[in-house]
Amino acid sequence: MKNRRKLTVFLILLFLVTAPVVYAEVLQIDSDFDGKLDQWHHLDENGKTIKIEFDNNGDGKLDQIDIYKSHAHPIEASIDRNLDGKLDQFQFYSEDGKLLRVEKDTDYTGTIDRIEFFATDKHIERIESDENRDGAIDLIQHFDAQEILVRIEYDKDFNGNIDRWEYYGDREKLLSAAFDSNNDKKPDQWQYFLDSTVLSRVEFDTNFDSKVDRWEFYNANRELDRVELDRNHDGKLDLVQRK
Repeated sequence: MKNRRKLTVFLILLFLVTAPVVYAEVLQIDSDFDGKLDQWHHLDENGKTIKIEFDNNGDGKLDQIDIYKSHAHPIEASIDRNLDGKLDQFQFYSEDGKLLRVEKDTDYTGTIDRIEFFATDKHIERIESDENRDGAIDLIQHFDAQEILVRIEYDKDFNGNIDRWEYYGDREKLLSAAFDSNNDKKPDQWQYFLDSTVLSRVEFDTNFDSKVDRWEFYNANRELDRVELDRNHDGKLDLVQRK
């Protein structure tokens, strides 16, 4: 899995300060009539909005910046959620105003560690997370049209490759999990569960040829009940061991 760029608040603020944009007019507005300016509308030479800056809490500091680039709707929005003077959430929109993606610095360290992706009907379809804050995505959650979790992918050893897959069913109960134990980017062990926590079966690809050659079956007491083997890897069972 490719590394994602590590966004820092410093670089974003630096870009906002130094970007060579010339505005034809800036409208300064006191939106709540409290005697303090709290919005700055930057217009181009045709009177179209390029950018709007906000001081939503009236502390004299910008805490939201909406970028229009002459579109009817914002195509980007940057927000300072904790009002510490640093932008920590970045929202991206389509030209018709639909939310596409939200990038967040959830712990306010200056690094994006959570990215939410939205479908055209506005539901979240995927969340990517950087659990160890190294700038690379290592956890991906997938959701259906009702925003119910259906799959999670992990990079457990933080080497840039997915090595664990979890699949969920009704009421987000864990159905199965697959593992890549040799870092070849392919699963070679599969675990199946009853009611999320009760292990019922484990399958192994012991020689890493993408074919199952060992099966372990567990009883209702979570005890190993039977092992089936394909010892010569010809696709046929040749040994059954009962415990």
